[in-house]
Amino acid sequence: MVAFYDTQAISQLEKRRGGYFYVTVSAATVETFTDKRNTRLCCTIDGKLRFQCGLNHLGDGNFFIILGGKNLKSIGKSLGDTIDFELTEDPDPMGVPVPEVLEVLLAQDVALKATYDQLSMGKKRHVIHTIARIKDLDKQISNAVAMIQVHAAPRRRK
Repeated sequence: MVAFYDTQAISQLEKRRGGYFYVTVSAATVETFTDKRNTRLCCTIDGKLRFQCGLNHLGDGNFFIILGGKNLKSIGKSLGDTIDFELTEDPDPMGVPVPEVLEVLLAQDVALKATYDQLSMGKKRHVIHTIARIKDLDKQISNAVAMIQVHAAPRRRK
């Protein structure tokens, strides 16, 4: 498992690019990861906070890790503060826990599972994150089915 350690000041993207707080990961470092820029990671900040994350393009050939505002607040850090962080490859390639309702749905519907299995990891994570926020079980199921079908549909070109 590849590990990367660094100390950096917390930066922030301009508002038009989302305004996210972040730390930079060089392109050379990303090349050492198993799946290069598609590698899912676990980030540990100051030995206090650990979370799963992915790499985002910075625009200059390098990458960045988003540091959520809530995460920073929980450890008393803000823009410009220096942090020590460690990145390790996430042993779970999905990078997020799959909700039980989705596991059961896919186990019961072979055709839907085949469609789901064809989705990219990013589209699968999008389905997972979206249905995990929904409290109503029936809505979770109907939204999961609809999202999987929409993500699997071929894109139309204009």
